[in-house]
Amino acid sequence: MHPVKYFWIMRGLFSKIFFKHFGNMSYLGKPLYIEGKRKISVGNRTRIFPGLRMEALQDASIHIGSNTVIEQNVHIISMGSDLTIGDDVTIAPNVFITNVNHNYQDPQKSVMDQGYSMKKTAIGDGCFIGYGAAIQAGTVLGKHCIVGSNAVVKGVFPDNCVIVGIPARIVKKYDPESNKWESVKSEEIK
Repeated sequence: MHPVKYFWIMRGLFSKIFFKHFGNMSYLGKPLYIEGKRKISVGNRTRIFPGLRMEALQDASIHIGSNTVIEQNVHIISMGSDLTIGDDVTIAPNVFITNVNHNYQDPQKSVMDQGYSMKKTAIGDGCFIGYGAAIQAGTVLGKHCIVGSNAVVKGVFPDNCVIVGIPARIVKKYDPESNKWESVKSEEIK
């Protein structure tokens, strides 16, 4: 193990007193910005690399499962409701995950003065979120989904699918009967 990770483990042990829950053998790399620590749960053996910005605002909570990896420069924001990231998830660098949208009803006013709307956001167990992806409010990923690099994802997606593009769409699904990945034609995508 790289020597700097020992410091990250010590920071993780120290974090147990500040977070709602901080699991065994989990660690945090610095620098990071975390707001609402008392509303954030982190499972066992979860590795969080430097550059994380994580915010649990108002009545929100964030739950991160066990054996999950969050790479550098990831931004996770939850406001007014829960945001869940499952077990065994890998989140590549520069990913954005949220359950909140800025409202935009009046073009005469600044977006920042128009309030927010919240929608359930959840990432299922075993998912892989590629570099630079944006997981928008209202996204629910089933188990073992793959999100391609720089995808902009919004919607509900079933287990075992590959999601790419802007806006993101399913391009492959795993068929458990044939034990094979199958391409999805554009007209089949909902």
